Amino acid sequence: MTRIALDPFVRDLDGESAALRAAGPLAEVELPGGVHVYAVTRHAEARALLTDSRVVKDIDVWNAWRRGEIPMDWPLIGLANPGRSMLTVDGADHRRLRTLVAQALTVKRVERLRAGIEALTNASLEKLAALPAGEPVDLKAEFAYPLPMNVISELMGVDAADHPRLKELFEKFFSTQTPPEEVPQMMADLGTLFTKIVDGKRANPGDDLTSALIAASENGDHLTDEEIVNTLQLIIAAGHETTISLIVNAVEALQTHPEQRKKVLNGEIPWDGVIEETLRWNTPTSHVLIRFATEDIEVGDKVLPKGEGLIISFGALGRDEEQYGPTAGDFDATRSPNRHIAFGHGPHVCPGAALSRLEAGIALPALYERFPELDLAVPASELRNKPIVTQNDLHELPVELGCPFGHDA
Repeated sequence: MTRIALDPFVRDLDGESAALRAAGPLAEVELPGGVHVYAVTRHAEARALLTDSRVVKDIDVWNAWRRGEIPMDWPLIGLANPGRSMLTVDGADHRRLRTLVAQALTVKRVERLRAGIEALTNASLEKLAALPAGEPVDLKAEFAYPLPMNVISELMGVDAADHPRLKELFEKFFSTQTPPEEVPQMMADLGTLFTKIVDGKRANPGDDLTSALIAASENGDHLTDEEIVNTLQLIIAAGHETTISLIVNAVEALQTHPEQRKKVLNGEIPWDGVIEETLRWNTPTSHVLIRFATEDIEVGDKVLPKGEGLIISFGALGRDEEQYGPTAGDFDATRSPNRHIAFGHGPHVCPGAALSRLEAGIALPALYERFPELDLAVPASELRNKPIVTQNDLHELPVELGCPFGHDA
């Protein structure tokens, strides 16, 4: 089996994803730092593995970890071994942690956030409208980033004063370019910051998920401080990164497909179609790290060996022709059915999926209603991904807003 090295600079994610699919349903890959794992690259096989009890999240199953081959300063150590949370446990422990989070993220409770999301969206649009006319704007920094960070922080009870430090630390956390000597300190700093947040909520609880996790622990659910801190970190990291990329990628897709954009703005194509097709075609999460095989597992005509690591390559399987047909590589907001698994599948599906969809479903139509002449300020070919192998994340999205709706030119 030919090994495919994932580019730490993410210079051609589409080409890399195509190479992974061409290698078959199971590809041998090299992660940045020279770490060897396997990747599942096809939709059907990914669904099967995501519900296979022989694939676990216990890092002690990993041969390379047990042999001491994974250094603690590996840039991706925070994703491979993030500490005890629902991301790293299985079975009853996973159900216990996930149930507590799911209780706070029910569809009904998420829907109650709608008014707040609409208010935050409108406030961001007012700030955009107040920027100097005619100058390019980084839509990611000025619009796509603030909304999800504010929403997830409100949900978790995180003070806005902590946002700049969170942004700085998460940039290092996800980047493959973080110098190895900085990784241990970055991990320690994240732990310190989230411990401070938890301690603050323990002293002054509120109507937020962090306070709920603390209360559950005190009422007999036996969550440890480590589980509370790591769950908080997991939800904030995943909850804002995914939604930022979803909004940014949807705008890029619409601007590079003007005929579909016109139909969307005319009401001929629903915004739900744009969101679901963006999740499939230009998924926010390119690879999810990392699970481990407790025995040899057949994957198509190949075998995932016992004790080896597995990543889920959502960027590859989202354009799987065996699932989506010969148009799998095309953006088509009218695609139906569109049974992608961009938010995962089975017991480990992302509990924040409904919230991410709600945020995008409010932000995108409001953006185009306010700025119907919005256009890219640079050719799409000049847009560049950040050096993050797990996230499909642009450095920036420069746009020209045009004349705001309802304002004179």
